[in-house]
Amino acid sequence: ANYTESPLRAFENELGVQAPVGYFDPMGLSKDGDVETFRRRREAELKNGRVAMFATIGYMVPEYFKFPGYLAPSSNLKFADVPNGIAAITKVPAEGWLQWVALCGCYEFCVNTPVDPAEPGNYGKGKLGYGNMVLGITAEPMQDAEARKRALNSELANGRLAMMAIVGLWVQDGLFGTPYGLYTGSNAFETELGVQPPVGFWDPLGFTKTDDVASFRRRRYVELKHGRVAMFACLGYIVPEYYRWPGDLSPSLGLKFSDVPTGFAAFSKVPLSGWAQMVAFAGTVELFQYVDDPKRAPGDFENAGFLGIPNGFVKAPAATKEKKLAAEIANGRLAMMAIIGMFFQNGLTGEAWGDWSLYTDSPLRALTPAQEAIAGTGGPFPEDFWDPAGITNGKSKEEILNLRAMELKHGRVAMLAVLGWFHVAAGYHIIGDYAVGEHLDN
Repeated sequence: ANYTESPLRAFENELGVQAPVGYFDPMGLSKDGDVETFRRRREAELKNGRVAMFATIGYMVPEYFKFPGYLAPSSNLKFADVPNGIAAITKVPAEGWLQWVALCGCYEFCVNTPVDPAEPGNYGKGKLGYGNMVLGITAEPMQDAEARKRALNSELANGRLAMMAIVGLWVQDGLFGTPYGLYTGSNAFETELGVQPPVGFWDPLGFTKTDDVASFRRRRYVELKHGRVAMFACLGYIVPEYYRWPGDLSPSLGLKFSDVPTGFAAFSKVPLSGWAQMVAFAGTVELFQYVDDPKRAPGDFENAGFLGIPNGFVKAPAATKEKKLAAEIANGRLAMMAIIGMFFQNGLTGEAWGDWSLYTDSPLRALTPAQEAIAGTGGPFPEDFWDPAGITNGKSKEEILNLRAMELKHGRVAMLAVLGWFHVAAGYHIIGDYAVGEHLDN
């Protein structure tokens, strides 16, 4: 707090330094400590904030009230005919824009003249800027210094909020065509199944922006198919950890179900004839059992019953069908993410549910023989090796041990220095006390 000469702190006592961020200048615009530049920016901030507050009010008020009568009698244009928001730009005649520009110019160059260069934004107009020489309103400044400071801080804060608000209103107006336009959907598929909280309709890559119904239907069909396969695949990873069929998988090879490992390792165990059977079965289901019907919803097969049981006689109740279909899409999406995670874990650790400690080839975890000399002695956990800056990369064992010796020496000196600092701060001066034979409190 005593480092008052810091150029980063030259303006920390100015108005606008408020909780929770305090002095906020992430771009370092004021780091040079230039007072004139700071005042110019502060005046611009105040001016933009005041205009933004008026602009925000200008967006709100016309939703509830508009002046009666004509805006431009010669053009037969009434105030009620002017839409709110950006659309008003096309309605107001050129004469109206010229009047606005003239009024703003008059205030900018003639009316609002600075009273004190050391106080940017103060034009001598009193509380809320009521003072007006044309209307004869006397500008009475606030007498209570603390109340005045609080009011000026509030103006800055409200102006900043208004600048953010008006930009938000412009974006909303531009996207939806009205100042308070509701998000009613950007394309034709916002009401389809799968549009669920918290993200709603989620298409960051814009696949559906063409509103092509055939393409959407094909993608939804593919999504459902992948999701269903992924759910079966996740079950195929989980169930064998707890249960396997008894008996032989391949009697001719003497291969039992219990001999087949879970995950990728099963590829090398299942015989070729077994793979041929699985491909044939999947092909039969794809080509003959579950055939897409363009007249039905994607993934809705007439000969599939509850939970997709082939030719099932149990049908989902009509009242809950839509909810269950939405749940299927959500579960399928989750399963696609889950099975990818299982694949990675299986591939990297060598086991379907492998321990990540088995991933010894990780470039983040592999240590050189030289680094092994100090492994487990520098991190918060016994097995940690912490070197985010890569200082030990390419170093010999002797060099690494030398770095560790330097680290220990600096740490010991720093600990003694901290203890010395605390003792002095508490009023104890060990050497001085010993020299004079009594405790010095100064």
